[in-house]
Formats: sequence, structure tokens, C-alpha cells
Amino acid sequence: QVQLQESGPGLVKPSQTLSLTCTVSAGSITTNEYYWSWIRQPPGKGLEWIGYITSSGITYYSPSPSLKSRTSISRDTSTNQFTLQLSSVTPEDTAQYYCARVRRYNDYDHDYWGQGTQVTVSS
Repeated sequence: QVQLQESGPGLVKPSQTLSLTCTVSAGSITTNEYYWSWIRQPPGKGLEWIGYITSSGITYYSPSPSLKSRTSISRDTSTNQFTLQLSSVTPEDTAQYYCARVRRYNDYDHDYWGQGTQVTVSS
């Protein structure tokens, strides 16, 4: 079955760019029926969808004011990875970050998730 694994630094300084990579195994990120999402959960709060990248490389981002214009998602099909970059981070971006697979023909259900990685924004 497909597996997703997040990787990246656990500590980022304010104003810097957060960069995380999701490595997908046992499933190609170019498979037409799936998209690939980033989601986060700040401490004590609910899940927040950040954005996704489609099987053809098109990106969609959350319009949330807390994320708008700071998010970039890209992919490397040769390594079957996709990457999140979040610029100009503040302590409010401290969260557990997850990558997940999206079933585009099943109500955009997020059916497989990585275990998550904690990112703390602090000087």
C-alpha cells in the first residue's frame, strides 16, 4: 500500500522559508486519479488544508489569509516527491505538518497520510 513520509527541519527562524518534502512509495504521484496535499495542525487547533498538487503538476492553494501568497508546492517526478515551501514564517506557523493522498474521484477524500512532522518557528 502507498506510504508517505514527511521530512525537513524541525526548527525554522521567523521570516525564513519553511521547506518540507513528502516522499511517496508504492504509488506514483503522476497517477491520474490522485492529488497530493499538505495539511497542518497548530497546537490546540484543528486541521488546516494548505494546498495540493495534481497528477499533472497543477497546484491549488488555500485562500486562508494566514497562508495566502506565502505557499508554494512543487514536485519531482523522478524521485516521486512533492515539496511544500512556506515563506515569511512566523510563530503562528508552528504546527504538525502532514502530507496526504487525495482521491479526486471520491469527494477528495484524503485516504493515506504521512505520520507528520513537527515544525517550530522560533528565534
